[in-house]
Amino acid sequence: MDSNMSIYSTVLTLEPLDISPSNILPVFMFGTLTYCAILFFNMTLLLTIALNQKLHKPMYILLFNMPINDIVGASAFFPQMLFSILSQNRSITYSACYVQAFLVHLYGSGTLVILTAMAYDRYIAICCPLKYNTMMSPNNLLKIITTVWTIAFITISLLLALTYRQEICSTKILDTFCNNPSLMKLICGDIRLTNYYGLSLTALHQSITLFVMFFTYIQILITCVSKRQSDAKSKAIQTCGTHLVVFLCVEFSGLFALISHRFNNVSQHLRGAFGASAMIFPPFLNPLIYGFKTKEIRQNITVFFRKKIFQS
Repeated sequence: MDSNMSIYSTVLTLEPLDISPSNILPVFMFGTLTYCAILFFNMTLLLTIALNQKLHKPMYILLFNMPINDIVGASAFFPQMLFSILSQNRSITYSACYVQAFLVHLYGSGTLVILTAMAYDRYIAICCPLKYNTMMSPNNLLKIITTVWTIAFITISLLLALTYRQEICSTKILDTFCNNPSLMKLICGDIRLTNYYGLSLTALHQSITLFVMFFTYIQILITCVSKRQSDAKSKAIQTCGTHLVVFLCVEFSGLFALISHRFNNVSQHLRGAFGASAMIFPPFLNPLIYGFKTKEIRQNITVFFRKKIFQS
């Protein structure tokens, strides 16, 4: 194999899915239905928030970013995976693999920073209610949203740029979908800079997110317990609980999938399962947990569909 293959003209091979011929069609149909459900749930949540003036509040405007991010993540994963399942062709061009890796990591980074912003909003609303309108003014809200997407985009762009400027010595992607750790394993030369940056980025994201999440949760719980109001306690438990379900799901599965690439003895099937779960479950569960379980959103969704049914 040529030790200096051009990345622009190279076709890569992803790890096989090991699906028996008799199961190809059922798996493809199940995957298609899952992807359609993700798109439907998240688009419904987007339209409900966008078309209802009553929901144009900081809490729901921040939530509006979650389904956008989830659609990006699901669309980065499902179309290529469904094509691979149906065609049994695990080939992908380097450019397409790079785009998929960029969108996958943008989705992962976006999830963390959006959850952090949402936790901050709930902290201000519950712990500093008198300052809420000032601290979450339209101008400050725009700054928060802009900061969220800027951080996610710039950090991931720099991460993938370091990998893309290299020549490769292998064409085998050691994962079921493209990501930065698997792309790094293709590089011939010194990858210490990329490796150190990736580790630093992961550590920075994790430390900031964990600090903000736990700080806000603790402050919310302390505030609600001190008020001795049962409805306040219930609201705090619901707020913290829904955040923790999504956060731990993304955190555990995504972090394991990334770290497992640094250990050769980790089963490729286990790594693939955790990586896929990070791309499937949060986009499916987020609109259900954050949207449809929220009374105000649920009521507006009901009104929205009733109008559509009666108009038709």
